[in-house]
Amino acid sequence: MRTKLLFGNWKMNKTPSEAKEFALGAGQIASLAKEHNIEIGVAPTYVCLQTVKEHIDPSIKVAAQNCSEFDHGAYTGEVALNMLSEIGIDWVIIGHSERRTYNGETSEHCNAKIKAILAANMTPLYCCGESLQTFEAGKTDEFVAEQIKVGFAGLSADQAKKVVIAYEPIWAIGTGKNATKEIAEKTIKAIRDLLSSLYDKETADSIRILYGGSVKPNNIAEYMSEPDIDGALVGGASLTLDSYLGLLKGLIG
Repeated sequence: MRTKLLFGNWKMNKTPSEAKEFALGAGQIASLAKEHNIEIGVAPTYVCLQTVKEHIDPSIKVAAQNCSEFDHGAYTGEVALNMLSEIGIDWVIIGHSERRTYNGETSEHCNAKIKAILAANMTPLYCCGESLQTFEAGKTDEFVAEQIKVGFAGLSADQAKKVVIAYEPIWAIGTGKNATKEIAEKTIKAIRDLLSSLYDKETADSIRILYGGSVKPNNIAEYMSEPDIDGALVGGASLTLDSYLGLLKGLIG
């Protein structure tokens, strides 16, 4: 049985003092998650990572929103995995659609980062998803399949099991539009079937696949009712303690 996972991607929000306030107030959320055997986490900006890690309940995972695949060097503006590890960070979001769109990040680039993250004994949370144009053309499955094939290229089954996937249709991120639970389940099941063909059923069944895209406290339960959806990667609705608590309660059902 796959453990449910709720992750908040804060994107470019919260100053260190605002992040500290959230971290100090997250005790009730942590207790409820532990009571129901649900894993939860947040992904602050780089400048807030250490503050959040130091002040939040240790059961709450803290992830970086990106990393470099290189361990040091002349890469201005990049952050290495050993830098993250030294402050206790062991999760990294990779390949979010905003990174792909605004920073030209490719699935090949993500593959190099995933391999580096795994080599550092950290957990990659790999994002995939299609544009509205691709969705309306009926090419979602083949588009997402390519992202998975390239992102997982060269990974053994044991390595693949350590990756968490987040399916986030671009047309449903921050737009207020939602993929229905049936659309989300169909694509996530297609991802799981693909993983089964790339590896085996046992491997595919062990990999957690989240849904993301305008997930809110009032709709998260719908998605969690689907058998292949193992949790959610949430943006704006994860920014306040009340909303995050609402998400968690909705996930619990």
